[in-house]
Formats: sequence, C-alpha cells, structure tokens
Amino acid sequence: MHIVTANGASIPALGFGTFRMSDAEVAEVLPEALKLGFRHVDTAQVYGNEAAVGAAIHASGVPRDEIFLTTKVWVSEFAPADFLPSVESSLENLGVDHVDLLLLHWPHGSDSPRTVQIEELNKAANKGMTRHIGVSNYNVAEMHEAAQLSAAPLVTNQVEYHPYLSQAPVLRACEALDMALTGYYGMANGAVPQDAVLTEIGATRGKTAAQVALRWLVQQPRVVTLSKTARLARLPENFAIFDFALSEPEMQAIHALARPDGRIISPPDLAPEWD
Repeated sequence: MHIVTANGASIPALGFGTFRMSDAEVAEVLPEALKLGFRHVDTAQVYGNEAAVGAAIHASGVPRDEIFLTTKVWVSEFAPADFLPSVESSLENLGVDHVDLLLLHWPHGSDSPRTVQIEELNKAANKGMTRHIGVSNYNVAEMHEAAQLSAAPLVTNQVEYHPYLSQAPVLRACEALDMALTGYYGMANGAVPQDAVLTEIGATRGKTAAQVALRWLVQQPRVVTLSKTARLARLPENFAIFDFALSEPEMQAIHALARPDGRIISPPDLAPEWD
C-alpha cells in the first residue's frame, strides 16, 4: 500500500468503498478487508450504513488510529441548523469521536450557498469532528471556488474515475491546489473486467483486468481509488495491486480507452456541468 499526500493529509491509495452495500454485506466483508490490509474506508450519510461500518471496524480488531475513515454530508444537511448535528449523528453511528475526512457529497441540490456549506465544513474541522475536509463531484471551477472560500485546506475531490472517463482537467486542478483525486466507480459498472485491452495487459503478469485498472488508477500521481466488493473471495484480488507496475505505453493505452460518453454517474439535480 502506498500513501497519497495532499495538503497535509496522508491517504492510503487504495480504499474500501461501501456504496450500495447492505449492513449484512458490510458486517461480513469489511472486517476481513481490514484484516487483509485495507486501511482506508469510505462511507456516507446517504448510504445508510454508517452504523454497520463502525461496527465492522470495531469487529476487525484493527486499531482505529490505523484506519483512514471518510464520510460525506448529504445535500439535505447543508443548512447551518442541520450540518453539525448531522455530522454528530454520523460520528455516533460510526462509533468514533472523529473521522479522518469529511466531504460535501454533491455541489448542487441544496438551497444553502456554497459559502455557507464551506463555512460549516470548516466548523466541523475546528470542533475536532474531522481531521481533514474536502469535496465530492465538483468540477474544476467549483474546486477553485471552494478552495478560495475555505480557511482549512481541501485535501480531495472524490469523483467518478475509470479507464473510460478522462479526468485530466480535474487532475490538473488537483495539482494546482495540492489536492488528491479520490476515484469511485473504478470498475465502470462491470465493464472493466470484460475489457479486452485490460485483459491482455493483465495476462502478461497473471493479473486480472480489474487489477490492471486499479493499478492504473493508483499508479497516477495524486490518485486514490475506492475498490468495492460484497464477495469475500474478491478481496485478495482487489488488494493485490502493489506487486507490479504498468509501463508507460501500457498506461497510455489505458488512458486511450476514455470516450466522450464514458461518464456513468450524473444525477441531474445534483451534478455540476462536468469538465
């Protein structure tokens, strides 16, 4: 496992994401993921599984201070009267006194101005509820705006990222702002494991197409990726991406898979105008 550093944060490059995981799946798989070596766990208020994530972390036996824990505030909680109480509820659900990273989940969908959202995010940090703060699903202009509004540095923008979607503009903004890009949906809704280019690259190393895609992600500067599985048998495969490296021609061949219609996640009431 290697670490991505961004604005004072040290983020394990491979995380375990819990989007659309039931409590039962979290209880079964997350403790084993942590025992295997995962040290970055991602959840969100809207996922409805924060309590299960907290219980699984406790059940794993891995000390809390070894785990980089992220949650996200949902857009319905952005108003000043709701924001900090919602974070307090998240901490109670997770069974912790702070998270390592607190994100604004989407840039739109709330009547609260961005100035207010960023101010509330900073209040959470100032109160010790989170060690670091960041955003999710922001475009480049919104990243720069948020960074200018925030007293504390923003450490990441969590966005969709996989071989079929270029995030070059966001990566350039991350470099300019000393932020990380945390990628989700790395398997592109099941397209990655079936990809001929990724399969061919993997075959030369005894790796799967999924492992090649995950390696492509974490091999890029400033990129963190969230893997996810509800199957115990898949955990070792997802984790075994640090014992090989892709050549520069292979990296470029994977970059070349990006296409204009590659984006999968774009809720109309929540998403920005993408770069």
